[in-house]
Amino acid sequence: MEAKKIVIVEDHQLFREGLKAMLDSRSDLEVVAEAEDGLEALDIIRENPPDLVLLDLSMPRLGGISVVKEVKRMYPDTVILALTIHESDQYVLEAFNAGINGYCIKDASRDELLVAISSVLKGRTYISPGIADNVMEGYIEGRKRLKTRSVWESITQREREVLKLLGEGYLNKEIAEMLSISVKTVEKHRANIMGKLDLHSAAALTSFAIEQGLVQNHN
Repeated sequence: MEAKKIVIVEDHQLFREGLKAMLDSRSDLEVVAEAEDGLEALDIIRENPPDLVLLDLSMPRLGGISVVKEVKRMYPDTVILALTIHESDQYVLEAFNAGINGYCIKDASRDELLVAISSVLKGRTYISPGIADNVMEGYIEGRKRLKTRSVWESITQREREVLKLLGEGYLNKEIAEMLSISVKTVEKHRANIMGKLDLHSAAALTSFAIEQGLVQNHN
């Protein structure tokens, strides 16, 4: 049987190397590439679409949800298993709504991760046992909107991508280049974000991005 091709998308090098070593020890799985941020991941996947993407949801430059949506748009049959520390309703529901096939918590055992990988490659949905049952029930029953409505829901996916990059300290010109849009469009998105959220400074935008989990606070 031909080994299933896997791309690992994870910004922490030690965790990424550990995953690769574990998977490479199996004859039925082959890690063909690694990426440490979302934009790099998309470049790799476009060049050589894998059978499975192991994806951290919290990454620099382009977050996991955006990566999921783009990969599923380009290659609907590519299987995506989220590997994350997040167990909240917001992350779980957003990830499944974006199109992931499985959701595994990072502190899972080696055996659990292998079960998750096997499950999603067989076309099944996988969810870590540690995640509250009622969260998945809400998804399965078709309640695909988050349980609490807020101004955050008015922020579009593109605006979230811009907000994330602003929070990481990139300039408008750099953001325009990374997202392949014009500087004026970046400025428009920034103005829309500030207006919707009633925020009036770069520092306020960064703080909000950290609160929403778009940017990791290294302080």
